[in-house]
Amino acid sequence: MALTKVKITKQVHDLGFTQQESTEIVDTLLEIIKSCLENGEDVLVSGFGKFCVKDKPPRRGRNPATGDDLMLEGRRVVSFNASGKLRNRINGN
Repeated sequence: MALTKVKITKQVHDLGFTQQESTEIVDTLLEIIKSCLENGEDVLVSGFGKFCVKDKPPRRGRNPATGDDLMLEGRRVVSFNASGKLRNRINGN
């Protein structure tokens, strides 16, 4: 089962916020995270984990349909490293 934005908003709503406030809170939080990652900043959520932006260099690739070699452009990717507390909780420790 996937945790969706709607489900997160519903859980915030269950804390006593109005539906509109809940939606704004969740949207604002996600926008802050996206903005930081877009600017190349890491996002650390204590007790949960760290979202990191990593630069991938250009590399050689191959078109699987034709077998032709080509150069793939460099890109930025987001990775997530779970905190020790989260890993322990997932593993039942």
